[in-house]
Amino acid sequence: MAELADLRKRVLTASIIGPAALFCMWWGGAWWSALMLLCVLGLGWEWVRLCGGRARRMPGLLLLGFVLLATGFAALNWPWMALGVVALGAVVLYRAAAGRRAFWLSFGVVYIGIAGIALLELRHDGAAGRGNVIFLFLVVWASDISAYFTGRFLGGPKLAPAISPNKTWSGALGGMLGAMLVGVVAALALGGPISVPVVAAVALLLGLATQSGDMFESWIKRRFGVKDSSALLPGHGGLLDRLDGVMAAAPVAALIGLASGPGVHVWRWV
Repeated sequence: MAELADLRKRVLTASIIGPAALFCMWWGGAWWSALMLLCVLGLGWEWVRLCGGRARRMPGLLLLGFVLLATGFAALNWPWMALGVVALGAVVLYRAAAGRRAFWLSFGVVYIGIAGIALLELRHDGAAGRGNVIFLFLVVWASDISAYFTGRFLGGPKLAPAISPNKTWSGALGGMLGAMLVGVVAALALGGPISVPVVAAVALLLGLATQSGDMFESWIKRRFGVKDSSALLPGHGGLLDRLDGVMAAAPVAALIGLASGPGVHVWRWV
């Protein structure tokens, strides 16, 4: 009964948040910027709590201020200014906090700030922006879902039991294959001629980043002795729990987009 109640919570939460996120993703502009500001605010709040601080007090308040300011500059399409704020915030937080918490709060500014900037930069890329963000999220979701079900179905040797005892090598490989398959299908659906090897390679890179982000989040939670980053999303845990893969894959996609040039989809970067 408890599992059924939890499933109901997950479905209800997803049915509310999913369409809202897709709406903002599709229309971009102020909608996407507002969503990113809300996300970094929630992520910052969770990160401060993980570090044993409070977001309404120093130095936690500083972390929220810096990630919001960086995201705001990125929303205005000033990415270099946003990156400068992230760098400054990391230095200030390291000096403002004490002990080991100083490092983790400083790292949180970089971790959250870079992800927010990358997601905004991807969506800002003119006509290609919508396709880039949709492609990124589809590949990340495919990697997560394929890894979960392949691992549950096939089992086998553990990938890194000291970090995440439930993850298997079969799940990791299934996640990679799922990311590549969905990446190719998504690129075809989004229009235009494609090179299947190139699309598969880009999807593989994003899939690897997704699983690395998932592993990192598992390690962070074990490091701080928590099961979920928060209870912000009923049935799902926190934003860090749900966006760990996106936060790792978005900077990779943004770098590919930068290498591709303006107006070029990330799956056509060569």
